[in-house]
Amino acid sequence: MARQREPKWLKAARAHDGHPLADGAKPDFISRALSRAGVLPSAQAEEAVQANRVKVNGRKVHEPFAPLPPGAKVQLDGTFVDVAPTTRVLAFHKPKNTVVNGQDRDGETVFNALIALLPLPLQGYGWLAVGRLDRDTTGLLLFTNDEQFVAHATSPETKLPKRYLVTVAGQVTDEKLATLRRGVTYDGFTAKPAKAALRRPGVLELTLTEGKFHQVKRMVNEVNLATLELYREAVGDYVLDVPLGAFRELTEAEITTQLGYLPRQRR
Repeated sequence: MARQREPKWLKAARAHDGHPLADGAKPDFISRALSRAGVLPSAQAEEAVQANRVKVNGRKVHEPFAPLPPGAKVQLDGTFVDVAPTTRVLAFHKPKNTVVNGQDRDGETVFNALIALLPLPLQGYGWLAVGRLDRDTTGLLLFTNDEQFVAHATSPETKLPKRYLVTVAGQVTDEKLATLRRGVTYDGFTAKPAKAALRRPGVLELTLTEGKFHQVKRMVNEVNLATLELYREAVGDYVLDVPLGAFRELTEAEITTQLGYLPRQRR
């Protein structure tokens, strides 16, 4: 069996003589803290550390994955910066023909589309897409600076519902709706029971608590319907309320009550 490669953050933490790390612990690291706090976007934060522009408790750090001790004082170019963790969530109305890809951000990606809209105070954050939507799928896509919120919103254990409207070709019958509600099986995978209803002629309303690859389209196909259009309308109790191609920031109250997550700094 091939040996698993040690994560960069863990390797750097073990080598960091000023701040020993207990086995099994996963500390914050400096570049992530800078981007989460909105000081610098992720790539720029890593570059700043590597360029010796960042100090932690008066000492220069050279490794972007160097651990950040609790309560540490951080300086960028000699100026103290606040890296206290916060949670910010953006709701973006994804248009068609944009891809959700966190590695290659060239071309028509949701990251480029979102960043072009952001006011200056939001441009310093390292934004993470919360899950994915297919290139031709429109609707609600959440972004956050908080990786713990990503885990909360995408984990099957959380059971945070996602509601879709599916324009279909084919006859929608009570039997097909009942099959979707029971949970269909395809390629050896059995989907969890879904809420399924006919919103209007030719348009299904499906609510899922999991998000497998092409799951909605494959579930619909399994009951002999073809997906013509797919739109995500809601996540949790938050219903998309911004125009196509636009975004807005959710309030702490919305994150807490509608998405079931207590934002950092309020814990």
